[in-house]
Amino acid sequence: MLRVAIVGCGKVADAHVSQIRRVTSCEIVGVCDCEALMADQLAERFGIEGRFRDLTELLRVARPHIVHVTTPPQSHFAVAERCLVEGSHVFVEKPFTVDESQARRLIDLAERNHLKITVGHDDQFRHSARRLRELVREGYLGGPPVHMESHYCYPLAAGGAYARALLGDCDHWVRQLPGQLFHNIISHGIARIAEYISGDSLTILAHGFTSPRLRQMGERRLMDELRVTLCDGRGVTAYFTFSTQMRPALHQFRIYGPRNGLVLDQDNETLIQLGGDRFKSYAEHFLSPLVLASQYAGSTWRNVRRFLANDFHPKSGLQYLIDAFYRAIESGTAVPIPYREIVLTAHIMDEIFRQIAPAESHDECPVDSEQRAFSLAHM
Repeated sequence: MLRVAIVGCGKVADAHVSQIRRVTSCEIVGVCDCEALMADQLAERFGIEGRFRDLTELLRVARPHIVHVTTPPQSHFAVAERCLVEGSHVFVEKPFTVDESQARRLIDLAERNHLKITVGHDDQFRHSARRLRELVREGYLGGPPVHMESHYCYPLAAGGAYARALLGDCDHWVRQLPGQLFHNIISHGIARIAEYISGDSLTILAHGFTSPRLRQMGERRLMDELRVTLCDGRGVTAYFTFSTQMRPALHQFRIYGPRNGLVLDQDNETLIQLGGDRFKSYAEHFLSPLVLASQYAGSTWRNVRRFLANDFHPKSGLQYLIDAFYRAIESGTAVPIPYREIVLTAHIMDEIFRQIAPAESHDECPVDSEQRAFSLAHM
């Protein structure tokens, strides 16, 4: 039986605990947070016996085989490093670390200590995402990818308390990250690209800016729009788009090969196969819509069947990733997310943030939290 602990008892920890409890070969032996009330509340909600304020005490008393790190990103490296030194495998919530250097150091430490580590890129393990990976592996694209497009949006207006806190507090922890809002969100969309692009001779061009809507609210520091172009040494290209303003707010990935393409829509949980050949004459206008309609209908029925089988929920990807990581630990097999992809995701993010970094500013916070909250309600 695997002994599991949680470090960091905020909102995201609830999702981890819920999915860990779906895995039969483990038990949660402790939760830890520097705020005792947070640890107590999480433990009470899920009936967990061990609750701690100190990481050292958690590792000594609970002796977990695996630790889930769900603290703010700035502390990921220090917490994960300590757990690895003490002999625990580590599951780190995204973003893995604040930069590539820290990512490499954690992976090196894990390998030296014969331990395993992974990152919470659970979107890559939802049902349709796993099917996309299978089709690519089976050769559906007709060869290596030629081009990719990844959209990962975050509508601030629907962000609730998180968005109000971020926009109303100039010292919010998200604002202290090198990439600020982008840093805490875009790794999901970047990781999709990193899976299929090479890090060799990688060219990255990034443009980040503050949307007109946030400027109207008086925001001058926080960027919320990002456009990135990538090209590797093999000539594989990719576009990445992050936006808080565009509608619909897409979470979509498109990948094109020399023969066919695939379109993954996370919001609808659909995967559409795009045949590279065209029908002749007017048949293209009549038959192609029918082919697409049949695929969407098939996706609908698959989703219904999964729902009825209790295998269709917003965190199904997290459940699969946790289970796959635990199986890799028990069997000594490869981790579900290759370390190359974790490092490359961090590398791409580092370069994006380097390019878009604003000039040093010492302006006072432009608007107070009440004004921001009022403006947000009218976005």
